[in-house]
Amino acid sequence: MKLALAQFNPTVGDIAGNVAKMAALIARAAREGADLTVFGELSVVGYPPRDLLRKERFIRDSEAAVETLARACTGTAALVGFVRPTPGQAGRPLQNCAALLAEGKIRHVHAKTLLPTYDVFDESRYFEPGQESGCVPFGAVKLGLSVCEDLWDAVALGRKLYGQDPIAALIGQGADLIINMSASPYEMGKARRREELFARQVARTGATLVYVNQVGGNDELIFDGASCVVAPDGRVIARAGSFAEDLLLVDSPGGGRIEPLGEPIERLSAGLKLGLRDYVRKCGFSKVVLGLSGGIDSAVVATLAADALGGENVIALAMPSRYSSDHSLSDAEGLARNVGLQYRVVPIEPMHAAYEKSLADVLADGRAELAAENVQARIRGAIVMAVSNATGALPLATGNKSELATGYCTLYGDMCGGLAPIGDVYKTIVYDLARQLNAEGAGGRIPVGSLTKPPSAELKPNQVDQDKLPPYDVLDAILARYIEEDKTAEQIVAEGFDPGVVRDTIRMVDLSEYKRKQAAPVLKATSRAFGAGRRMPIAQRYRPPV
Repeated sequence: MKLALAQFNPTVGDIAGNVAKMAALIARAAREGADLTVFGELSVVGYPPRDLLRKERFIRDSEAAVETLARACTGTAALVGFVRPTPGQAGRPLQNCAALLAEGKIRHVHAKTLLPTYDVFDESRYFEPGQESGCVPFGAVKLGLSVCEDLWDAVALGRKLYGQDPIAALIGQGADLIINMSASPYEMGKARRREELFARQVARTGATLVYVNQVGGNDELIFDGASCVVAPDGRVIARAGSFAEDLLLVDSPGGGRIEPLGEPIERLSAGLKLGLRDYVRKCGFSKVVLGLSGGIDSAVVATLAADALGGENVIALAMPSRYSSDHSLSDAEGLARNVGLQYRVVPIEPMHAAYEKSLADVLADGRAELAAENVQARIRGAIVMAVSNATGALPLATGNKSELATGYCTLYGDMCGGLAPIGDVYKTIVYDLARQLNAEGAGGRIPVGSLTKPPSAELKPNQVDQDKLPPYDVLDAILARYIEEDKTAEQIVAEGFDPGVVRDTIRMVDLSEYKRKQAAPVLKATSRAFGAGRRMPIAQRYRPPV
C-alpha cells in the first residue's frame, strides 16, 4: 500500500480554504499513486477551534465539507479530521472525528477516545469520547484509526490518566497498521520525546505506526509537523519536514524520505518564525512594528520578524532618552542595516521632559523613582502604538519569559503589543537563539555589542538588570523549576539554591500575575507557557514558607 502523509497548514475556521487545499493534496497524492492520503486532527476546521464549536453553523459547515471532500475521493481514499454531533444524543454534544473517505462516500467515522484536559488542552469542554471501533478493513490490511491523545496512553507514558488503552484495543481488534491523526503543539525537546514514545508503542504492539501532525501557527500554539512512519522495530522509516507543509509519500512497509529533526535551538528558531508569520498573516496583517533598543531581546525579535516576513515589512523604532548609551543607538542602527528593516529614530527626550514638568508635584510623592522610570517605558509604548495606528502594522512586544515571570516589565510600556514572540523564551536561551540567528545569516547580523553588554533597561544612569534580579543563569534555573516543574520552594532550595533568592524569585512570580493577564499573547515554546496552559488566579494569597 502506498500512503501519502499530508502535512498541511490549516487556518482555524477557514473551512472553505482548508478544504480547497486538502482537495488539491488528495489530487496530487492520487497522481503520485497513493492509495490513502492521511491528514491531521480536525484538518477540515483547523486546531484548536475552541469556542467556534459553540456555533451551530460551524458544525454544519464542518459536516458539509466532509461530504464535499468525499466526492473528490473517487480514484483514491483519504482520512480527514472534522467535527460532528454525537449520533443519537439530544442537545449539543460533539465528537472530534476521523472520517475515511473512499469511492465518493464517507465509508467510516471514528471519534477520538481520550480527551486531554491538561496544559493548553480543554477538550472535555467541547467533546464526548467516542465508543465505536476504529478498526476498519482497507484493501489487504486492517487500519487502526486513532486521534492524537489516543496514542499518548497510560501504558506507554507509564502513568494512569484515563484508564483506557485505545491502541491496545485496536490491536486486539485485528489492526495491523496504526494511523494517528494529530495536532501536537511544539515545545522545546518534544519532537524527540514523541518519537521515543512511538518506539515504545510499536514495541508493545508489533504494528507499524503512521503519525500525521498538523503544521503551522494558530494563536499562541505552534505545530511542528515532523509527521513520520515508525516500523515495528522502532526505527523511523519516513519523516516529513519540520515547520513546513509537506506531502510525504511512503511505500508501506518499505518507508520513504527521512527529513532530519535538527538541533533544539534550530527548531526553536524555525518554530518562532513560523508562529510569528502565521499569527501576523492569519490575523490579516502584513507588517509589524517594534521598539529597537540595541539590547538582545529586541534584536532577536526584529531578526525573527525580518526572517519571517521580510525586513521591508518590519518597522523598527529607536527611541533614545537621556539615559541611552551611544552604543545602544549604534547597535540598533547596525542591526537594522544588517537585516534590512525600516528604521526610524524617534527621540523621547522632549516628551519625557514634558511629562516630568507636568507631573512634578505628583512624582514627588511615593515611589517617585520607579514612577519616573516607567513613564519613559510608557512613552515608548505610546509611540509604538501610534505608529501601529498610522501604518496598520501589528505591534510586537519584545520581552522574554524571565521578565514576564518576575514582572520586570512595564504595563502599557514595553509590554505593549499584539504578540510576544519570545515571551516563552528564558533570557539565557535568548542569547543562544541570537547566536543561532547569526549562524543562519551572513556576517553576524546581530551586533556583538548586543550580545556582550550587560542587559539594561536604561531608564536611569548606570542601570543594569542585576540591580534588581539575580544573575540570569540562576534566575532562569529557579523559574524553570517553579513554573514548568511545579516544584516547591523547599524542593528548589534542596537542589542547592540560596533560600533568600528562591523566596524573592517566587514572590516576584506570584505578585506579577496581574501583569501577565494583560500581556500580549505568547508563542508557546516550553512545556508551561504563560497563557492558556497556566491558569493562576490573580487575587490569591497562597504563600508557602521557604
